[in-house]
Parts: sequence; C-alpha cells; structure tokens
Amino acid sequence: MEIVNVHEAKTHLSRLLLKVASGEEIIIARDGKPVARLVPYETKPKKSWLGKYEGQGWISPDFDDEVDPETWGLDEIPD
Repeated sequence: MEIVNVHEAKTHLSRLLLKVASGEEIIIARDGKPVARLVPYETKPKKSWLGKYEGQGWISPDFDDEVDPETWGLDEIPD
C-alpha cells in the first residue's frame, strides 16, 4: 500500500492507475491525513434470472386445446 499526497496523485495519476490495475492499493493524503483510497474496480457478475421461478408455475395439459364457443357464450370462435 502506497501513500501519496494530492499533488503527486494529480501529477502521476496515469502511473498510479497502472499500479492499481495490477492490484495495488493507493492512499491519497492531504496534509498527511488519508482522504481517499484508489483500489482496483471489481465487476460483480450479474445474477441470472433463468430458473429463478422454476417449479413455481403450472400449465394445464389441455391449455392449447380448442375452445368450445358455447363455454364462453359465443356462436363461433372469432378470428
């Protein structure tokens, strides 16, 4: 862990970012007191929603059977 002052951080930001990208942590200090920390950015993998509701739904085996028009009070099935 390296500690640098604000002026040095502004002057050598690219160099510091290369160190951070390689896994190092950098502390930025003002008047000798830590005020910020540069750490590598970690992306969190997105959680997949596939399978989230597995087994929680039900479809009738006859869901795609032809509808009887009389059941719905119709003379015929509309197009």
